Amino acid sequence: MRGGFYIKLAGTGIMKNRKLYFPYILTCVCMIMMFYIVLYLSVSDDFKNVPGGATMQGFLGLGVFVIAIFSLIFLYYTNSFLIRRRQREFGLYNILGMGKRNLVKILFWENVLTAVVSLVLGLACGILFSKLGEMVAAKILGGNAGFSMTVRPDVAVTTAVLFVGLFFLIMLRMLFYIFRSRPVEMLRSESVGEKPPKANWILALAGVILLAGAYYLAVTIDDVMTAMLLFFVAVVMVIIATYLLFIAGSVALCRLLQKNKSYYYKTKHFVSLSSLIYRMKRNGAGLASICILSTMVLVTVSSTVCLYAGSETSLVKRYPRDLTLEIYSMDREKYVTPVYDAIDSVMEKHGLTEENIINYRYLGTSGYQKEDMIYFDTDVAFQDGVNLMSGIRSIYVLPLEDYNAAMGENLTLAEDEVYISGVRADYDYDTITLEECGTWKVKGILDDFIPMGGDMAAVTSTYYILVKDLGVLDRIEAGQGVVYGEKLMSHSCEYYGFDMDCPSEEKIEVGKEIDDAVSELRAAGTAEGDEWPITYTECREAERSGYYGLTGGLFFLGVLLGAVFLFGTVLIMYYKQISEGYEDQDRFAILMKVGMSRKEIRQSINSQVLTVFFLPLIAAGVHLVFAFPLIAKLLLLMLSTDRMLLILVTAATFAVFALFYVLVYLVTSREYYRIVSGGNRT
Repeated sequence: MRGGFYIKLAGTGIMKNRKLYFPYILTCVCMIMMFYIVLYLSVSDDFKNVPGGATMQGFLGLGVFVIAIFSLIFLYYTNSFLIRRRQREFGLYNILGMGKRNLVKILFWENVLTAVVSLVLGLACGILFSKLGEMVAAKILGGNAGFSMTVRPDVAVTTAVLFVGLFFLIMLRMLFYIFRSRPVEMLRSESVGEKPPKANWILALAGVILLAGAYYLAVTIDDVMTAMLLFFVAVVMVIIATYLLFIAGSVALCRLLQKNKSYYYKTKHFVSLSSLIYRMKRNGAGLASICILSTMVLVTVSSTVCLYAGSETSLVKRYPRDLTLEIYSMDREKYVTPVYDAIDSVMEKHGLTEENIINYRYLGTSGYQKEDMIYFDTDVAFQDGVNLMSGIRSIYVLPLEDYNAAMGENLTLAEDEVYISGVRADYDYDTITLEECGTWKVKGILDDFIPMGGDMAAVTSTYYILVKDLGVLDRIEAGQGVVYGEKLMSHSCEYYGFDMDCPSEEKIEVGKEIDDAVSELRAAGTAEGDEWPITYTECREAERSGYYGLTGGLFFLGVLLGAVFLFGTVLIMYYKQISEGYEDQDRFAILMKVGMSRKEIRQSINSQVLTVFFLPLIAAGVHLVFAFPLIAKLLLLMLSTDRMLLILVTAATFAVFALFYVLVYLVTSREYYRIVSGGNRT
């Protein structure tokens, strides 16, 4: 046979099975387009020049790998539906005289045609919409992208090479299946059901235990650092548990429903339950996949939308004043005053005055909390093993007079008393002991302290401890010296911040001039043999583009990945309904011949679909509820502390997704009914 014959057969096979092939090709086109757009934005020189663009490109680089991996998994998975549907056709070809080598040639050309069409359309759409993606991303960052269209051949080649490789792997799977299958098995494939999984009660119990463990971790972890470390552990546990419960638990549920005679012995339930049990193992895996993808959509979109929506609030928390300085010294006469003089000089030059000034001195260190004791000896911390991260604390000790001046208060303390203010940590004891430094009574817990912005971005929990005077700070530093010796980890610091009433561009200019002036002081001091203390200068407006690049990058990537996961969810739901519709077609045809009406068939279909179709949505909602505390803690790392905003965004995301889910259900169930009732007999 000539090659043109196989190409013609391949084209005929694709057109004949267009209800299966066209959605598959559309999926390939969308994946190729998404990959090209994300890769293009991650390397675009024009986009890098947008304020915050370089930061966003870092996250888009991560998205490139995520989409590549997901494309392999998803295309490989959806291709299995095509193979299952074509088994009977290939078996018939084999019986009529075609050898397996002939079938391989047909499949080869089908794969080539699919790959060529997908690559051409995917790359064309990617190139066409890459500029739109760039403009949307720039708008998210608050900037503008030019209207010039750029085509990156290197990006197109990389995309083509990746997906050619994916299509090659898919083709190998198809060829492996053909060579190991027998003609009789392929002819009978659609009439052979899946056996229920063995020992399903044991698997279901294992799923319940894993899911309960994951939920327990999500709702009981209080420390942000521990939440970050155990997040992926909880995710893996939820994924495994979901598959176990849907595969084994769904069988158990159907058996329980069978035992309920008032439910089972009804026309609309009897047929549907029998059909479900007949192939529940594969059905459960598909439902679990839908549930996991639905959860991914909900978590990804809700968290990134909340993060981006609260960007301005988070920026102000990270940088509480327009300009802030930290000078690692309390020697005001020698080091601090010259810095203040330099600030005054720059401000006078611009005709500006310092507003909303915040100024205090502190001793910064870290330790390990065990009840009311703070240890500086690291050996004590490592003895606690898994509890190590939850006990680490950043500690800032301040004199009360500086707090009163900064906050406009008039609090008093005795020599043996302290006030404590916690960030991401609650202190529940009446006394506090610092190793080798002493013990103090806790006079009160303060909630209204203005913390340092840099510390707000730290992953560890923090205590601000207010003591009577600077003499107590010296005593604590001396006590630490006993523990650390020459490796003393604490630092004395002066913190100063203020606002300015001027345009953003001028604020950035003032910040740069102050930073340059401080650098000159440090260089002069070093030249004279005096080691100048470390000095940090931060300008909120100068950092704005980078911060919005961070939150905007996560938001843009979250929306893209959410769209990819959503597309995967819809395709799995569609293929599940279509493939099962063809499998049930002959069974319902027999039932109609023995007297079952179309109305009864529709009722049976609705019963079957409703029994399990909405389980993934319900389970995804439950996953989201239990994951909420963990997500909220992880967002604290990005200074997103508005819990009500997160609740509203999460609820809105779930409502929109549920509406979309219902629409997909209506469309796919209608197609399922059309197939099983004989409207699309093939």
